[in-house]
Amino acid sequence: MADDTDDKDLNQNSDSGAENESHFSDEELEASLAGFEKEFADEDAGKADAADTSADASATADSAANSAASAVDASDDVASVADAVNEAMADVVDPSVGFDNELAGLLGNKAKIALIVTRIAAADLLAAFCQLSDISAECIGSNQGAIAVLKNLDGDGPEAAAKDLTTVVSGMAVVLAVNRADKLEATMYMQGEAGQTFAPPVLFNSTPRFVEDLMLGIVTLVQLKSQGFEVVNSAELDHDKALAIIAKHTKQGRAGRGSRIE
Repeated sequence: MADDTDDKDLNQNSDSGAENESHFSDEELEASLAGFEKEFADEDAGKADAADTSADASATADSAANSAASAVDASDDVASVADAVNEAMADVVDPSVGFDNELAGLLGNKAKIALIVTRIAAADLLAAFCQLSDISAECIGSNQGAIAVLKNLDGDGPEAAAKDLTTVVSGMAVVLAVNRADKLEATMYMQGEAGQTFAPPVLFNSTPRFVEDLMLGIVTLVQLKSQGFEVVNSAELDHDKALAIIAKHTKQGRAGRGSRIE
């Protein structure tokens, strides 16, 4: 009997232990659920971050695409403006000068045009003097005085030309007319020195009409040539040719039949 009692007690204890092992306490259940909820929350957060990252990447790509498109549009706009300017300038720019030089003149980086006004009547005589003075110019003949259209318009090139010409041809006075950034200046030079300045209207009243037209860009040198004006390029003369021209005009002057030098 004692053994039966002990077996019953052992079975009861064993059943009780099994029952305890198969059930969670309330605290343990809540802790487990809390753990699962945290895992789900972390997983959802990860998915949200991934979605946000994807959205940000997409937005960045869209922004980059928009920026690229804007850059292309801006480039097209600049090209269109440049084309429009070129077309607008085509009718007024002397082909021998070119658009880049014309633009530099507008900005004041170089003179738009510079003329040396003289009392010499013949274009070839002025061209000869320019050649001996190492001045590159297109010289236009006129009964009111020949005009040298200077080719070196950079910096103080026009002023240097006027100084050189009046130094080489001693005793000759000239007027240098310069247009820089649409500002007209006229200055007398003699013996290599700058002297009196003139208001543009005063200069224009005492010079051929084409001087004003050239200075204001109303006419070009090419157009004057087509109109029949005598134009001599000093660069086409060498030293001997220049001396021969001067000698010819000097002899004519002595005979009272030709050009004068004043």
